[in-house]
Amino acid sequence: MNLVLDIFKEITAIPRCSGTHNEFINYVKNYALKYDYECFVDEVNNILCKKKNSKSKICLQSHYDIVCLIDNTIPKIIEDNGFFKAENSTLGADNGIGCSYMLALMAENKDLEYLFTSDEEIGLIGANDINLEIKSPFMLNIDSEEEGEICIGCAGGVDIISKHSTHELIANEEKLKLYEITISKLRGGHSGVNIHENIPNALKLIAKSIKECEGKLLDLNGGERINSIPANAKAIIASKTPPKVTHDNMSIIEVKDIPEHLNIYSGEIVDFIYNFENGVREFNDELNVVETSINLAIVKTQLNEIVIKLSARSMDNDKLNNIKKQTKEMLEKYNFIVETKGKYPAWKPDKNEFTQTVYEIYKKHNPNAEFRAIHAGLECAIFKEKFPHLKVASIGPNIYNPHSYDEKVSISSINNLYHIVKEIVSSKEAI
Repeated sequence: MNLVLDIFKEITAIPRCSGTHNEFINYVKNYALKYDYECFVDEVNNILCKKKNSKSKICLQSHYDIVCLIDNTIPKIIEDNGFFKAENSTLGADNGIGCSYMLALMAENKDLEYLFTSDEEIGLIGANDINLEIKSPFMLNIDSEEEGEICIGCAGGVDIISKHSTHELIANEEKLKLYEITISKLRGGHSGVNIHENIPNALKLIAKSIKECEGKLLDLNGGERINSIPANAKAIIASKTPPKVTHDNMSIIEVKDIPEHLNIYSGEIVDFIYNFENGVREFNDELNVVETSINLAIVKTQLNEIVIKLSARSMDNDKLNNIKKQTKEMLEKYNFIVETKGKYPAWKPDKNEFTQTVYEIYKKHNPNAEFRAIHAGLECAIFKEKFPHLKVASIGPNIYNPHSYDEKVSISSINNLYHIVKEIVSSKEAI
C-alpha cells in the first residue's frame, strides 16, 4: 500500500503545472521500460502504456497536469493529521493520486491500458485532441474527489473570452490620485465543484471597491486559471475619493506621485464585472447537484486592451448553449468583442454492466457508495464521444478544496480506494 503513497511523493517532485510535459513523459517512459510496457505519446503529450499483445478489458485514465496558482510551482508535501497538504501551494492530488494508482498497478504487472492525459486543467486539451487508440471496452477514470461516489455523469462546459480595447490618454486636470488595490490569498477553489459554496471572487470584490469610489481604471489583473475561482487580483485606479476595503484580504495603497496624464480604460469594463451575476444560476434537485453556473475567472490588462475570461457549465447541453448566448449578449452590450472556445459536452448519466460491477464492488467496501453526477468537466464526456464503444465510470479518494491553497487529500481514503480499484481491475474477466 505504501507504494501508492511513495509514488505520489515521487511524482509530486516532478514539474507538472499545466503546459509542462517533458519531465513527466520521460519519467513514465522509463517507468514503462522498467516494467515491460510499451509506451506511446501523441502530438498533444498524452501517454498510453500497455503490454505488447495486451488483452486489456479496462483502460485506467487520469490527467497528469496540476493547477498551479503560481507558475512553475513544485508542491512541497506536508503530512498533517492524516492528510497530505502542500506548503503555500496547491497539492496536485488532483490528479496525482490517480496517476499514482496507475503507476502502482503497472508495478504489479496488471495487463491494462494506462492513459495519462495532458492539460486537463486548462481546457481538457489532451482528451479533446487525443491521437491514441483505446481498445479496452471499459474505462475507469480516477479523477473524482469524494470517496463513496461513483460518477456516471458530469457537466459540459464552454470558455468565453472577451476583449475591450477602448481607452484614452487624458490630462489629469482634476488631480486624481492613484491607488493600488490588491486582494490576495482568498480561498479559491474549483469553479464547478465549489461554485455553490459562496467563495469570495477576487475580481468581483475589486470591481465593487472601484465602482463604489467611482474610480477610473488604469490596470486590472486577476485570477489564476479558467476553471478556478479567482483568489488573487490587483488594480490600479485613479480617483477623487479613496477606495474602501471590501474584504479582510484586501490592501489599498495610495501612490504618492500624481501623474499629469492618465491612460484610462472604459468604465464599461468595471460596470460589467460589477453587474455580472456570478455563480450558480440553477440547481438540479433530482441529481442534487448544480445544474448551471458561470464563473468570472480571469481579467488581464494587455497591450491596449483588457481581456476577461469566463467559464460556463451545465448538466444539460441546451442550457449550456443558453448561458453561453446570454453571457455573450451581455458582454456585447458593454462593447466587448467575444469568442467562445474549449467547449466540451455534458456526460448524460449512464448505467450499464460496467458501472454495475463497479457499484457492487464498491458496496462491499463502503455500504454508503452511490451513483452521482458532478458539476465539473470530466474527460469521460469527451472519451464517450470519441470512443462510442467505451463504458465509463469515475471514482476517486477524498480530495478537499482542489485548485486552492487549502487542497488536501485523506491518506486513509487513498488506501481505501486503492483496494477498490485493484478489485475492479481484477474482476475484468468476469465483466
